[in-house]
Amino acid sequence: MESTPTPARSPRPLLWWIGTFGGAFLAAVLLFAVWAKAIDPSSFVDQIRTEGLDFLLPARAVALIALALETGLGLLLLLGVRRKWVLIPATLLVAFFLSLTGRAWWLAAHGQRDAAASCGCFGNLVQRTPAQAFWQDLALLIPALFLAWVGRERRPPLFPPKRTAVAMIGTLAVLLFAWKAPELPIDDLATRLRPGAEVSKTCVGEGAQRVCLDGVIPELRQGENLVVMATLDDPALTKSVDALNAYAGGPNPGLWLLTSSTAEQQRAFFWKWGPTFQIREAPPELLRPLYRRLPRSFAVKDGRVTQTFQGLPPAVQVSHPPDNSVRSSP
Repeated sequence: MESTPTPARSPRPLLWWIGTFGGAFLAAVLLFAVWAKAIDPSSFVDQIRTEGLDFLLPARAVALIALALETGLGLLLLLGVRRKWVLIPATLLVAFFLSLTGRAWWLAAHGQRDAAASCGCFGNLVQRTPAQAFWQDLALLIPALFLAWVGRERRPPLFPPKRTAVAMIGTLAVLLFAWKAPELPIDDLATRLRPGAEVSKTCVGEGAQRVCLDGVIPELRQGENLVVMATLDDPALTKSVDALNAYAGGPNPGLWLLTSSTAEQQRAFFWKWGPTFQIREAPPELLRPLYRRLPRSFAVKDGRVTQTFQGLPPAVQVSHPPDNSVRSSP
């Protein structure tokens, strides 16, 4: 007996391909946002607190839930799972993103939020004003979301087992990565400060409100310099003041301490610790995208970053190690 040939599957209609492209594009935007947040989870937690989204759960718990939701939906859409149980939460998520950026824009326009502050779902990797964040998110998310609903596949199974399992495993992997990210040496990836960056282009704000690194420290434009970013009450800084003073007093590149501490805090630091290196104040909006944790340091030559260091620069640590001996009282 001759076996009956298996009927060939009919080709996918054009609308299916259009919808698949829309879903994949939306997935790419969501997953890029996940990457930007996962490599610097502390900044994401700070953003959640700023937006007041920790009213029911702690900010860290909200951050984990948000990362899991964005990752899961992004991976499912990337794998072509465009069912209602995926698209409805994705639609609500897009609406939530736009409501946040729209609210931030309204607050900035009415003077209730710094208009120069970076905003949006891409963390510190992309500098955007509140207005830019709203219009860019609108342009990126709404057309892709609309297309993702087009030409949906309705054949069973409702929950494709392999693709759903891959999305679940990928979500768990992202959460594990976000948990371990602060310990990983990825600061150059996770911030806007990396070798090759120009201090004249490391800025925040627009127009008259624009502030750049070389405006805060004009001396960085020429010669070799070493910059330490820190808070003035950080024990890692205060116990190293002698080493920093010794470095600043030698034939070394210029040493600068960059901080967002207030003038009052700077005076208290000066009278308590007697620094011989110069302290410059920068707005938090300029400094926050340049680090994941403080202190962080970087070397500059002729206006361009040549090296970055987590903590104090090795030149200070190696040349002038902290004195662990007990000082005698005068």
